[in-house]
This record gives sequence, C-alpha cells and structure tokens, in this order.
Amino acid sequence: MSVEPLQAATPVPYGRLVPVTVHFDDLDALGMLHNSRYPLLVERAWAEYWHGFGFGFDGDWAAAGDMCNVIKEMRVSYERPVTSAGRYAAHLWVERLGRTGLTYGFRICDADGAGSYAHGHRVLVRVDAGTLRPTPWSERARAIAADLLRSERADAAAGTEADAA
Repeated sequence: MSVEPLQAATPVPYGRLVPVTVHFDDLDALGMLHNSRYPLLVERAWAEYWHGFGFGFDGDWAAAGDMCNVIKEMRVSYERPVTSAGRYAAHLWVERLGRTGLTYGFRICDADGAGSYAHGHRVLVRVDAGTLRPTPWSERARAIAADLLRSERADAAAGTEADAA
C-alpha cells in the first residue's frame, strides 16, 4: 500500500505529490501561512507517505526500525506566501540516498503541483535506538526511497519543460 499521488496538471518529472491541508489557524496575523508551518506540512506529508508503506512509530523506538532517525539539517526557502486555507501539496523526492543518511527534497505547491510557495531539503540519519549511533537503512526502506530518487534525466526533463514554457 502507498499514498496515492495527486493528479498534477502537468505530471511531476520525479517524486510524488502528497496532499496537505492548510487550516485557518495555520495563518498568522497578516493572513499568511506562518513560516513554521511549512516544515510541519512537509513532515506530515513524509509521515503519510511512509505510513502508506507500513512504516510508523507507536512509542517503541527499538521497534521503530527505519523510523528511528534524526534530522541533521533542514533548509527552507520561501518563494511566495500561502494566503488562504485550503488544499495544497507537498512535492517530495529523494536527492541522495546513502548508507545511513538520506537527503529529501521538497516543495510546497498548489494541489496540482503548478505554483510553488517554498522549497528546500532535509538530511536524515538513521540511528540505532540503543546507541543513537548511525546505522544502515533497511533494504526495504532503501528500495522505497530509491523509487523517489531525483535523477539527472528527471532534472534534464524538468529543465526542458521549463525552457519550453
């Protein structure tokens, strides 16, 4: 089982679109999505994506397996404000898949994948629950993550599409 990708106006050349919802109380006093909510939307989208493959956390770190990971780095660049509650999407992909580390790319965008509001990446390290030292990803997690790898071919196709627009 996996998260059903959204139907994009123009299919994304790599990764997946996962639906996210901006609620009225996510907006700040200026009526814009508060800056701290963008990473939260991304976190929820990734959790939903992995949950669709049976990965989750029920309170037992030793049993959590690949879900026992820590964020080493996160970067968010804001392009334009989200100014209303409603349905949007998180465009998710994997930039780099290492033995114990993983770099996710993301973009908060319109529900159809068209307009972008923010983009960035985060670096995760899989850790052993007992020692908190880096430990390798399982083969199953690696296979699922590899399906989202952003390839040079995808970058070239995205560039070609952007050039044509």
